[in-house]
Amino acid sequence: MCCCTARPERRSPRAPASRRPATGSTGHSRFLSQYRGKAVLVTFLYTNCPDICPLITSNLRVALNLLGRRASDVQIIAVSVDPRGDTPAAVAHFLAAHQMTGRMQYLIGSASQLGQTWSAWGVGATREADQPQLVAHSALVYGITAGGRVKTIYPDSFEPGQIAHDVPKLAAE
Repeated sequence: MCCCTARPERRSPRAPASRRPATGSTGHSRFLSQYRGKAVLVTFLYTNCPDICPLITSNLRVALNLLGRRASDVQIIAVSVDPRGDTPAAVAHFLAAHQMTGRMQYLIGSASQLGQTWSAWGVGATREADQPQLVAHSALVYGITAGGRVKTIYPDSFEPGQIAHDVPKLAAE
């Protein structure tokens, strides 16, 4: 069973460059505006996901590898959809297992904090009633320009080459 479904939302995120901070897995507050001047890829994941979240993360890693030196032009941000399970230790393990330590900021927080972020981005996230370890959520990747504008939305089935192709263009805008 797929726990993460790409649910294209009918509207664009209200606050892609939100001034609301989120907490990184290392305990530091992060604002999207901190990354102005770089392309930014934002996605919504959870560490215990059995299928789509690891695939998205793996494909983002491949995209960074394809970019080579241009990988420094992009910041990848994952926002937790599982405030209960995404602890700093779980995130550190997930990032290490997927070779993304230092390459992806993974934002965690309380259900209330994350709920505000989900709402701002139009992301749905619900725990499965019959399998409470699973979280059904929007599984998209948002491509944001260096100026802070959402330019493109990638489905969970994106090809790493798409990202590698688009990052220089996103970084130039």
